[in-house]
Amino acid sequence: MSELTVYTTSWCPYCHRLAMDLDRAGIEFDDIDIEQTPDAATIVEGFNNGNRTVPTVVFADGTAMTNPSVAQVTAKLGS
Repeated sequence: MSELTVYTTSWCPYCHRLAMDLDRAGIEFDDIDIEQTPDAATIVEGFNNGNRTVPTVVFADGTAMTNPSVAQVTAKLGS
């Protein structure tokens, strides 16, 4: 399991962009489609005040970011 879990949907352009940017940066992550994985939407809602906002990135320390840039993810991983 990687340090990051990225909750996505198949139709989200922001999700696709973040995944491509993370791949280019060499950052490993687990990609979970909230429409295909039972209970994933509930996890996302818990971080986003009941909203199913993606991409939601959850870090190993239990913190999360919603629709972050790769720079924000990199900064968080480096801290």
